[in-house]
Amino acid sequence: MASEIDLHVGRRLRRRRRLMGMTQQQLADMVGIRFQQIQKYECGANRMTASRLFELSNALSIPVQYFYDGLPTSVPVPPRASAANDDDDLSMEVLRQKETRELVRAYYQLGERPRRRLLDLAKALQDDKADVA
Repeated sequence: MASEIDLHVGRRLRRRRRLMGMTQQQLADMVGIRFQQIQKYECGANRMTASRLFELSNALSIPVQYFYDGLPTSVPVPPRASAANDDDDLSMEVLRQKETRELVRAYYQLGERPRRRLLDLAKALQDDKADVA
């Protein structure tokens, strides 16, 4: 039975892999395992060892801590128990959209300076929207 931590780490793995436009097979090839193992990690059926987390973080160009970001530090809160969970559900839904993944992929294909300028533009547009409302 998968623990909440295993499920969380698996979801984070799947999210990052998809944001990078990578298939399970491509990621598996990068770390020297079969794609079925990636499937098991992503659904929480198998736990990842520390060395595997390290290999996956290198393959996905993220720090190991990424897998644990957003994990509660105490006993997991049941779904729908707080308003904060509603925000998490909304952000998860946004991240599942194809348009969001395409936007993130395109963003990371830009150089550092164009990325910074694009981010500044998005923030400025958001400020303009708040001023109109």
